[in-house]
Amino acid sequence: MMKREREKMVAGELYDASDRELVELRRKARAYRMQFNQELDEKKRSELVKHWFGKTGDKIYIEPDFSCDYGCNIHVGENFYANFNCTFLDVCPIRIGENAMLGPNVQLLTPLHPLDAKERISGMEYGKPITIGDNFWAGGEVTILPGVSLGNNVVVGAGSVVTKSFGDNVVLAGNPVRVVKKLPH
Repeated sequence: MMKREREKMVAGELYDASDRELVELRRKARAYRMQFNQELDEKKRSELVKHWFGKTGDKIYIEPDFSCDYGCNIHVGENFYANFNCTFLDVCPIRIGENAMLGPNVQLLTPLHPLDAKERISGMEYGKPITIGDNFWAGGEVTILPGVSLGNNVVVGAGSVVTKSFGDNVVLAGNPVRVVKKLPH
């Protein structure tokens, strides 16, 4: 049986972003985004996110403006906070554990495009998931690139670009990030 484009996308395989189902999912996400970003009541915003995202805990707080491709591929644990202007491009799953805090303008980016120009121009694209453990803190303007996994108790300093994976109990900073401190277990 042939995979649908959505299945290919989530699996990190080359897929056609112009597929009708994907276009409709992005349209729905834009409607959610507009409603979310215009809602002044924080409880209503949190309830909207609980219906929009693939999974959330009960305690979730996201400041507007928030942007994403789909929303349904975002999975966050209990006690999640994202400050103003965060962007999650979720062509592949984005999974974040419990007790996460994201500063303003944090970007989690799962999409990738082929290096070959003909393939890229054809509209085919792919992605790699982002997975983050519990007790995560990202300072403002942090960017996390496709395929990155971060362990538990990770702190990423403001303005950093995370290009590769790291384990538990570290403070990361720089562009590209490097370990600047080990944290106690």
